[in-house]
Amino acid sequence: MNTLKIDNHPITLVDQVEDKLLTYIKEKNLKIGDPIPNESELAAALGVARNVLREALSRLKMMGMIESRTRRGMTLKEPSILGGMKRIIDPRILSEETLFDILGFRIALEIGLCSDLFKKITTQDIEDLEEIEKMGIAFGNNEYAPISEYSFHAKLYEITGNRTISEFQSIIHPVMNFVKDKFKDLLSPINAEIEKKGELVTHADLLTFIKKKDEDGFRKALEKHFAVYKIFMDKHK
Repeated sequence: MNTLKIDNHPITLVDQVEDKLLTYIKEKNLKIGDPIPNESELAAALGVARNVLREALSRLKMMGMIESRTRRGMTLKEPSILGGMKRIIDPRILSEETLFDILGFRIALEIGLCSDLFKKITTQDIEDLEEIEKMGIAFGNNEYAPISEYSFHAKLYEITGNRTISEFQSIIHPVMNFVKDKFKDLLSPINAEIEKKGELVTHADLLTFIKKKDEDGFRKALEKHFAVYKIFMDKHK
């Protein structure tokens, strides 16, 4: 095994080891399932203590890049694109600015999915959405129980066939719930005003556009469905 020399940089030794390991994987053109040298070999090649190496390896394992199996040792694994984000994201320790950024990204992403949604949706998908909408729990003013909100929009993500997008929905779900709860007293009046103007768009309304295969109408309705958040963010940024 080639020597993986550690440089004298003003970053932690573990950071350097992690970077060298990632470089090694790329330079060796390792594929999913390929073996990775054992700890003894890696520590010797890097010239570091095994406890330092183990900490660096643990980071890669947390990212889902390395898998350890009995008798097989360490092998390269395809990581989850959003796996690291899923482990660290906690709305309680995010600033309001970051919460708003995530919320805005979620809205832009879902509106951007309209084309794929209408290209790939099937009769069975529509039946599933009908069942989800029928079983949904609405409190009025376009406010849904968390499970109802998640189920309906998660199904829209699922229809696109993009696993990363579906995974993103599961990650931001607790963020959405946190935002709704934290700013409930500010969101409710906005929803009430939207309803008063007759511009409230519910899941049932969205489903109507889907059934009519009206992509443009659905996109505009989806923008109105999220209007409460857009108005709220515009007022508080």
